Amino acid sequence: METLQAAFFLFVFVPLASPAPPLQQQPFQFDDYDTDVSMASLIQQDYEMQSKDIIKDGTNVSLDTSLRLQGDDSQLDVPPTKDTNLPTCLLCVCLSGSVYCEEIDIEAVPPLPKETAYLYARFNKIKRIAASDFADITTLRRIDFSGNRIEEIEDGAFSKLLLLEELSLAENRLVKLPVLPPKLTTFNANQNRIKSRGIKANAFKKLTNLAYLYLGHNALESVPLNLPESLRILHLQYNNITSITDDTFCKSNNTRYIRTRMDEIRMEGNPIVLAKHVNAFNCLRMLPVGTYY
Repeated sequence: METLQAAFFLFVFVPLASPAPPLQQQPFQFDDYDTDVSMASLIQQDYEMQSKDIIKDGTNVSLDTSLRLQGDDSQLDVPPTKDTNLPTCLLCVCLSGSVYCEEIDIEAVPPLPKETAYLYARFNKIKRIAASDFADITTLRRIDFSGNRIEEIEDGAFSKLLLLEELSLAENRLVKLPVLPPKLTTFNANQNRIKSRGIKANAFKKLTNLAYLYLGHNALESVPLNLPESLRILHLQYNNITSITDDTFCKSNNTRYIRTRMDEIRMEGNPIVLAKHVNAFNCLRMLPVGTYY
């Protein structure tokens, strides 16, 4: 009898002495390690220390940006921009041959990936375009610099862009036009300060693909010479044009000549009465828009 009681006691007692299940264990305490610094404080201190160390040329770079620079080797092949220390494709958006650098306050054209076909750099603070900006980017088909502060375009800036079809320099501060690439189909220089002496006599003559020419809201005193036969739309509204000749749009020595592709000429807002120059429109299918009395 005594033997059975001892066995029963042993059977009941042993399980009670076994370790408690994991869910019932005491939670981890920082006090067990003799410290009173919280995890949040440690993270904050580490962030501040790293942020102070990440300084390039006097410009602070956020920790998040630093981590991206360290972790994405594919972007490091793109050279840094002239205005920041970030590679172009972190400062701008690079997507399938297109580079979007809009409204980021850059003051110069950023270095571009060599495969760039479309550049959108609207509404920035760019003042000058250098010949070196596009020297190695021969794949460009469209460039849009609308809404910048461009006053100067260096000679030959677009000379190597043999594939360029669309160029917009609207809403800048240009007083003269650069030499334009030969395959342009669309050129927009609306809302600048261009005068007639700022456009060379043969500026458009060799542009045999040019269909859309926008020169409205400038300071032109006359219609540009030698407009190509390919031209469909011509905007010259709100300039200072005071006269036109029989050869401006037509050919005075060929009364049978018809400019078949020209669909629209806008000349409103100029100090010229178009009715005084009737012979200048004989070859057109539609009269220019403007004042006739």
